[in-house]
Amino acid sequence: MDQLRFTDTNSADDSQGGAFGLDGNQYLVIIISAIAGIGIVLLLFTGMHMGLGVSAVMGALPVVIATSYIIFFKRGKPAGYDMDLFETNIVGKDFAFNPRAKRSPLIQSSTSEIRKL
Repeated sequence: MDQLRFTDTNSADDSQGGAFGLDGNQYLVIIISAIAGIGIVLLLFTGMHMGLGVSAVMGALPVVIATSYIIFFKRGKPAGYDMDLFETNIVGKDFAFNPRAKRSPLIQSSTSEIRKL
């Protein structure tokens, strides 16, 4: 029994964990936006004497934006999905900037109109 070797195989699951159905620390973004929303409500309602309804709507905006971002671009998606999606829509599908390549349909190029003239 003295000659039995034990080696670490690193066969454990490399999960970041999760809370509230969200992977890793994604719930922290929602909690921080909720704290910012409360601060906005307090600032607008008590500091600027705006109505409670307007203050509540303005305070709910950070929570709604953060929650929708997490749900649509982070939850259940691979790492880097959100940044790859935004980069594809801005630059196109090429690895690097290539001015002759077909551009993203979201970007209107004025150079193609100049070449037609």
